[in-house]
Amino acid sequence: MRDTKAAEKQAKIDYLDLRQQEVADKNEEIEDCLAGLRGVLAHTLDVDDTISFDSLRPTEKFAPFEISPRLFSTSAPEEVLHHPPPSWSAFMPHVAKRHELKIKNSTENYHRQLIAFSIQEIAKQFFKDQERREYDARKAAFHAGQAERNSAIDQFKAEYFSHDCDAVVTYCDMVLSRSEYPLNDFPQEFRVAYDGLNGTLAVEYELPLISIVPTTSEFRYVKSKDSIESKIRKPSEIQDIYRQLIAEIALRTMHELFEADQASAIKVLAFTGIINTHDPATGHDIRVPVISVRTARDTFLAINLQRADPVACLRTLGAHVSPRPEELLAVKPIIEFNMVDKRFIVQGNSLNELENRSNLLELSPSQFEDLVANLFSKMGLETKLTRGSRDGGVDAVAFDIRPVLGGKVVIQAKRYKDAVGVSAVRDLYGTMLNEGANKGILVTTSRYGPDAYVFSSDKPIELIDGSALLYLLREHADVHARIVPLN
Repeated sequence: MRDTKAAEKQAKIDYLDLRQQEVADKNEEIEDCLAGLRGVLAHTLDVDDTISFDSLRPTEKFAPFEISPRLFSTSAPEEVLHHPPPSWSAFMPHVAKRHELKIKNSTENYHRQLIAFSIQEIAKQFFKDQERREYDARKAAFHAGQAERNSAIDQFKAEYFSHDCDAVVTYCDMVLSRSEYPLNDFPQEFRVAYDGLNGTLAVEYELPLISIVPTTSEFRYVKSKDSIESKIRKPSEIQDIYRQLIAEIALRTMHELFEADQASAIKVLAFTGIINTHDPATGHDIRVPVISVRTARDTFLAINLQRADPVACLRTLGAHVSPRPEELLAVKPIIEFNMVDKRFIVQGNSLNELENRSNLLELSPSQFEDLVANLFSKMGLETKLTRGSRDGGVDAVAFDIRPVLGGKVVIQAKRYKDAVGVSAVRDLYGTMLNEGANKGILVTTSRYGPDAYVFSSDKPIELIDGSALLYLLREHADVHARIVPLN
C-alpha cells in the first residue's frame, strides 16, 4: 500500500514537471521568435554581404578515367611444363609414346587458349579505346562548359564594374536573394531597378504582415484547472515591435546593398517597403507603401548601425514612414519604382503642341516653361508661371488646394544636360523661405549629384530628375517624350 501511494505521488510530480516543461517550451518559442524579430538588423552587421565573383565560378572536378571492370586485363594462359619421361621408358615404347601424346595435346590446348586470350585482349582494347574516346569527349564538353561559365562571369564582372544597368540590377538581386533572415515568415520578395545616369538604385521590398509578431506574450500553467493559459500581448506593444521590425528591414536592405557594392555603382539608394495584402473592404489585392527613404551613399555609410535606433535613424534620413502601418495607412513613395525602371513603357499622345517622342532639350525656354506648368496642372495643382531664369529654367508658383495637406508650392525647372549640383537645391530652398512656401519642387532634364539628395533629405523638397520627368509626362499627360543631348 505504501509503495502504491509513493508511486502515485511520484506520478503527480512527474506530470506537473511535464506540464511546466510544456509551458517553458512554449515561452521559449515566443522568446526565440521575438529575438529573431528584434535582431533583423544586428544579424546582418556581422556578415560580409559582398559577393566574390570567384565564388560564382564552377569548382567541380571532372572524374578521372576509370576502365569498366569487365575490360580489366586478365593473365595470359601459362604453358604447362612436363617433366621428361623416366629413363627406363626407353625400354618400354608404349610408355614413351603415351608421354609424347600427352605433351602434344597439352601444347595444342595451350595454343588454342593463347589464341582465344589474344582475341579477347584485342576486343577489350577496342572497347577500352572506345570508352576513352567517349570519356575524352565528355571531359572536353565539361571543360568547355566551365570555360563558357567563366567567360560569362568575367563579362558579368566587367559589366558590373562599368555600371551597366542590367549587371548592377542582377548583382543587387543576388545580394538580396542571399540575405538570410532569422525566420521563415519573411516574404523576401523584391524588385530592383537602376538608373545609370545618376547612380540611383530603387528597391521595392515586400514587408511581412503584422501577424508575424506573436500575439501571445507568455503561457502559464494553472494547476487548479490543469490547463495552459495564454496572456495576450498588448496591441500597442505589437505595433511597437512591428514598426521597429520594418524599420530594421529597411536599414538592413540598404546596408546590405551599400556594403556589397564593390563597384561603387550606387550613389543614391531609394528604398520603398510595401505590404502586399488584400483590401478588407473590397477583397482586392493591394500593395501599400508604408516606408519610403532615399539616401546618398556617403550619408548612409557614416551611420553607426550598431548603436543607432532604427526608427530615429530613418527619421534623420528624411524617410516617409506610415504612422499606422498595421492599418495599411500608405505613404507617398519618394521615388516611384517605375520612374527608375527603364523597362516601363506607356504609350502617349500629346501635351498641347508637344509631339510624341519630342526631345525635351530641343524645346525653347517658353515651351519648356509651358510644359512644366501644364504638367503640374495636370497633376492637380493650380500653377502660375512667374519668370524665366538666366539658366533656361523656369520659376513657377503652384497651389495645392487640398485641405491640411495643401499649400503653396514653389517649382523650379532646370533644362540641363549636366548634373544639377547642391547649389541649385539651396537656391530653391531660399526661394521657398522667401515665398513662404510649404514645399519646393526642382525639375531637371538631367540628374542630381549625391550632395543634392543629402541637402534635401530633411527638407520639404522633391527632386525630379530626367527619368522621373519622362515618367510623369507619360503618366499624367499621355506624352512619351525623350531627353537626347544635342550635338
